Amino acid sequence: MQLKWSAVNWRNTLFFLFVHLLALLAFVPWLFSWAGVALCAAGIFLFGTVGMSIGYHRLFTHRGFSCPPWLERTIAVLGCCCGEEAPAFWVAVHRRHHHHSDDDHDPHSPLSGFLWGHIGWLLVKDPELNRHKVIDRYARDLMRDSFHAWLVRHDAWIGLFFLSWMLFFVSGLCAGIFLGWSFGEAAQLGWSMLIWGGPLRTVIVWHQTWFINSAAHLWGYRNYETQDLSRNNIWTGVLCNGDGWHNNHHADPSSAMHGHKWWEIDLSWTVIRSLMLIGLARDVVMPSPPAVCQKATAETV
Repeated sequence: MQLKWSAVNWRNTLFFLFVHLLALLAFVPWLFSWAGVALCAAGIFLFGTVGMSIGYHRLFTHRGFSCPPWLERTIAVLGCCCGEEAPAFWVAVHRRHHHHSDDDHDPHSPLSGFLWGHIGWLLVKDPELNRHKVIDRYARDLMRDSFHAWLVRHDAWIGLFFLSWMLFFVSGLCAGIFLGWSFGEAAQLGWSMLIWGGPLRTVIVWHQTWFINSAAHLWGYRNYETQDLSRNNIWTGVLCNGDGWHNNHHADPSSAMHGHKWWEIDLSWTVIRSLMLIGLARDVVMPSPPAVCQKATAETV
C-alpha cells in the first residue's frame, strides 16, 4: 500500500511520537529515582491491568462482570490515564475487531504484517473508524451513561491523561519538600516521578495492548477452533495481564477469565476474583461449557 501524507492520522502520530520521546528521558541519569521506578511498576498494574485489561476490555467491552457505579467510573478514569482514547471509542473499535476478526474490515488485524497490526493502523485515517459512527454502531450502551458520554464529547480523557502526569510531579515535589530537601532536589524527584510514572509507564502499557493485536494473531498455539487467526501467545499471556491467551478469549469473548489451563497465568482474572471475594464484582461470566468443549488440535506457529 502506498501511503499518501494526506492519509496520515497526524493527531495520533504526533501524540505517540511525543510520548515515546518523553519516555526516552528515563535513560537520563538525573531523572532516575527508585521512587520513579516504583511508581512506574505500580502504574503498569493500576492503569494497565485494572484500567485497560480489566476495565476497558473485560468490563466495558465484553461485560464479563458488573460492579458498583462508583467503581466502574473509577476504573474508567484509570483507563483514561493510559492515553488510549475514551472508553466508548476503544470499546467500539474492539467490538468491531471481534465482529470482523481477521478479515478486511478488522481495524487492526496483522494481515498486512506485524507492524500494521501493532501500530500502523493507528497512524492512518480509516473512514470505517469515524469516531461518532463507530461509537453509534458498537458502543451505544456506554453512551447512555452521562459520564462516558462526557469523556467522548469533550475529549475529557485527554485532560485526565495529562492531569495524572501533573499529579505525579506535584507528589514528588511535595514529598521532597516534606522530607526537608532543597527545592532543586524536590523538583528533581518530581520530574523523575513524572517521567517514569507518566510517559515511560504509558509507552509500556501501550505496547502491552498493541502486542495483543499483533503477536497474538500471528504466533502461538490454539486451544479452540475459531473462525479467526487468534493464538495463545505465552509471553504476551504472562506479560500482558492474561490477555495474551487470545485464542481462549476469541473462543469465548464474554468470559472474564482468559486463562483456561492451569498454567495460563491470568493476572487480570486474579484481580477480578479478588473483587468477587469482597463483593465488588458480580455477575461474573465464566468460560461457557460449549466453548470449553470445542477443543482444537494444538498447533504451534
